[in-house]
Amino acid sequence: MHSYLQKIRDFITNLDVDSSKIFNNMSPIQHFAKGDFLLKQDDVCRKSYWIIRGIARKYYLHDGKDITTELYFEDDLAVSFESYTLQKPSKEYIQALTDISVAVTDYTLFQKMKQQFPKLTELDLMLTEYYAIWLEERLFEFHTLSASERYLNLLEKQPQIVQFVPLTHIASYLGISLETLSRIRAKI
Repeated sequence: MHSYLQKIRDFITNLDVDSSKIFNNMSPIQHFAKGDFLLKQDDVCRKSYWIIRGIARKYYLHDGKDITTELYFEDDLAVSFESYTLQKPSKEYIQALTDISVAVTDYTLFQKMKQQFPKLTELDLMLTEYYAIWLEERLFEFHTLSASERYLNLLEKQPQIVQFVPLTHIASYLGISLETLSRIRAKI
């Protein structure tokens, strides 16, 4: 996964001058405070957020419970993919769990710039592939790893998670109860 992220970084670094200038100008850095929403349910996801610093999460509400589907860390792209791609209302929320800095790209502007700068279409495809690889890896882990293994794997990738993310969100993200997570943590 990290090698593909490096491939994206290399691609961005090697963009021609005009494409690079447009890309940088259309992705200004914004800051959000802990608890701020980048997206709310039923809003259309009109922006994508490349996490530069901090942690965010994506979740939805089901039977009065919030279910965390994604945790976003540095170099992750926070987006409600279906809402962003189809420009339809989101089923999900995206919320800052810490103060965060993000590069914000407007959907409409990005679509327009892709027509003028073909390299941006190639970048868009690479970002979509990166998300698909991440999603496939997450599904694979859900079906092949035990709850303990998923937790240890998450700690290995993001050791600071327990300092900044409430255990209820971690348990939900791992698809386990808070009680199960507590038992796993007690054994470690």
